[in-house]
Amino acid sequence: MVQRILDPGQIEALDHSAIPRLRLPERATVFAARAARLRQLAGSNPIGGYVRLMAVLAEAQQQALAHSRAALPAAAMATAQTHALPLLAAQASERSDAWHAVLPRLLDRIEAAGAVTPALANVLDNLRAMPAAELNARADALLAQRFSEIQPASAPFIMAALQVIWTDLASQLDARAVPYPETPGVCPVCGGAPVASIVRVGAQYDGYRYLQCGLCTSEWHVVRAKCSACDSTKGIAYHGIEGGNAALKAESCDACHTYRKIGYQEKDFDFEPLADDLASLTLDLLMNEAGYQRAGPNPLLWPEAPSDA
Repeated sequence: MVQRILDPGQIEALDHSAIPRLRLPERATVFAARAARLRQLAGSNPIGGYVRLMAVLAEAQQQALAHSRAALPAAAMATAQTHALPLLAAQASERSDAWHAVLPRLLDRIEAAGAVTPALANVLDNLRAMPAAELNARADALLAQRFSEIQPASAPFIMAALQVIWTDLASQLDARAVPYPETPGVCPVCGGAPVASIVRVGAQYDGYRYLQCGLCTSEWHVVRAKCSACDSTKGIAYHGIEGGNAALKAESCDACHTYRKIGYQEKDFDFEPLADDLASLTLDLLMNEAGYQRAGPNPLLWPEAPSDA
């Protein structure tokens, strides 16, 4: 079987109504598939212990999602459609607090799985005792990527709870109702930032690239060989690790000097954007040494804020 790869000009010339614009999350498997991939990648990974912890967290997310059915914000969605805004804007002032109830369930599952270090136990206890106002303030900082306000140790657990609710909401949508937002580079469903992209295989998605949202796990189509951060089609290059996973590359842009990882499902069908991005820290280090910066963080691994000193 020969697969035809289209160049950017050919893709732009296609009838875009024939390209599925969105892939909404499959609620029955979305986090379970991520957990399985994380366990598969942990192996001899330099941060294998952390990757396995995040696999436990993803399993807890799947269990929480199975018992969640958040109400769609009908009035806010109608306004969003009128103004071509993301339907489920997570940074909206009226954001649902339903994730507050999810957070302790995730923490309980992590503790029940064992292997909780004293440092991790302290993080979990602090999150349980945290007032609602502070939880919301931390969520605001995470969603807006205000790094100086983010505490990396607790951030993945807050993001995980937010992911459960927004994935729940996104899975209830009809893709045809999602407007085309005027702001490029953000998720058309929730306004969240993408974590990585994937070139999919099979059925109507075959050969097309999709960016995966780091919050609601929705995916949206973006043409290949185009920077997902600044839309430039010039100075795009692909970087990998010799002897490493051939399905994973870092796509760099010389216009904005950023990169975002991309995976090719034809080379590894189990590629999962967030999981594979998290488990490829060595590639991040090489890209930083080459002078490129990440276009955005992984929702489950937040960097320390740079020191002002």
